[in-house]
Amino acid sequence: MDFIKKQWKNLLFFGLLLFMFTPAGMPLRALLIKGVSFVTSRIENLEINPEDRMQLQTYNWQLVDNQNRLTNLNQYKGKVIVINNWATWCPPCVAELPSLKRLYEQYKNQPEIVFLFVAHDKPEKVKAFLQKNDFQELPVYFMQSDMPSQLQSSSIPTTYIINKKGEIVVRKTGAADWNSGQVHKILDKYSAQ
Repeated sequence: MDFIKKQWKNLLFFGLLLFMFTPAGMPLRALLIKGVSFVTSRIENLEINPEDRMQLQTYNWQLVDNQNRLTNLNQYKGKVIVINNWATWCPPCVAELPSLKRLYEQYKNQPEIVFLFVAHDKPEKVKAFLQKNDFQELPVYFMQSDMPSQLQSSSIPTTYIINKKGEIVVRKTGAADWNSGQVHKILDKYSAQ
């Protein structure tokens, strides 16, 4: 008992480290990331200045959905496209998925806006994750070919919003609150053009 009394801070610190860096700690990490990222995403401007925007050079990108149906980004040319690159093992990705789901639910019936949740994980693992966390209705895709170079990133989550002219108007790496007024204004503005 003396040992515990003398070493309680060290034991607590060790326990916290163990919890934070093992799979059991993922929900806590996601919660912490969610809190920090949602505050910062409400402060920073997500929209890229017009003079700094990159133009998508090609829409040729093969994807397959959860039901093994093949699609190509070319099908969505002329629409506002929201692309979220994510994985089940990525705490920031998991942290932002609830806000992305709410955003998708609000805009899924608008024909001018398309959502692509591109998973960087094994399909079986993704399907189980979606089922367990009630994200089954999200349009999840898996890459079948290389993505356009303008959409490549070494980090996930990375989310893009592409306007109807093929300009990347939002490129955000890291978790964000995607169901914010700022994002709604961006989607409303570009879908109306």
